[in-house]
Amino acid sequence: MRLHSYVVARDYGFAPNPFHGYCTLATCKPVIRKTADICDWIVGTGSRKYGRQDHLVFAMRVSCILTYDEYWNDPRFTPKMPNLERSWKYAYGDNIYHHDKRMDKWIQEDSHHSLDGGNLNKENLQHDTSSTDRVLISNHFFYWGGSGPLIPANFLGPDGPDIRCHGRGHRNKFRQSFVYDFIKWIESNYPANQYLGRPLNWD
Repeated sequence: MRLHSYVVARDYGFAPNPFHGYCTLATCKPVIRKTADICDWIVGTGSRKYGRQDHLVFAMRVSCILTYDEYWNDPRFTPKMPNLERSWKYAYGDNIYHHDKRMDKWIQEDSHHSLDGGNLNKENLQHDTSSTDRVLISNHFFYWGGSGPLIPANFLGPDGPDIRCHGRGHRNKFRQSFVYDFIKWIESNYPANQYLGRPLNWD
């Protein structure tokens, strides 16, 4: 079991998407999506830009990994297909990629990652799909959004490991004892499979 930590620079409930009973990471962070395994944990901390760098945004244990086409065709995740005419919970759906097999090309649905009018955003398509065709899915997660808890000092260094990633990439080189202690702290204090707060950038 590994823990992958990164900074959630933009929190719209899109990446990750914590709605409809599952927390999913289907866009952004391609290296994490390429390398994470079942039972790994993904942890997102807040952005320094908003003064949230010492707070959690979400934590999810990977329970399933699907390709984009499998994700698109799985009825469990139909509610995560974006619908820009409904509430933000639906507008920021992350089930946006699938293949047009006849034309042998990707389809990018009208979404948070497309251009105005649903036009293809080639930069986002390339970033999201070029290096991996994997969606990380969790049925055991905690999502706080913009009201995430302050991370205890013993997980922030400087005299020990720091759970935070200070930069654009991610960190996953943690001792197992450190990971177990961190997950134990979360699970002892917060209810699992809960949407505990609104995305920061909705406000």
